[in-house]
Amino acid sequence: MNAPQIIKTSTGEELVVIPKADYEALLHAAEEALEDAADVAIYDERKADLRTERALPADVTMDVLRGSSRLKALRNWRKLTQAELAAAIGVSQGFLSDLESNRRKPSEQTSAMLAKALDIPGEWIEP
Repeated sequence: MNAPQIIKTSTGEELVVIPKADYEALLHAAEEALEDAADVAIYDERKADLRTERALPADVTMDVLRGSSRLKALRNWRKLTQAELAAAIGVSQGFLSDLESNRRKPSEQTSAMLAKALDIPGEWIEP
């Protein structure tokens, strides 16, 4: 960078004169700093989201990857039979089987009851 030239206006205000190449380099550095600040803000926001999210247990994820529905994997993880979970939420075993095989979608109320009976976050019921 070349040495800047300082000029005073008639009102006493100081102005700095620098070569155009130096000005462009400063402008580029400022733009990069703004991009970095935006990236940091996005990272911080995502990190905050991750602190509030609860990831599925590894056993559940592996069961889903092997072909089980999420609900069935969660039930198996809690070591419950279909009959036990169905009784806990007040539905028939056949109805629960339909939910697990995705032949039916649970209502909000049923999802809430399943989450409570399985002691899991409600968002785990529906992906």
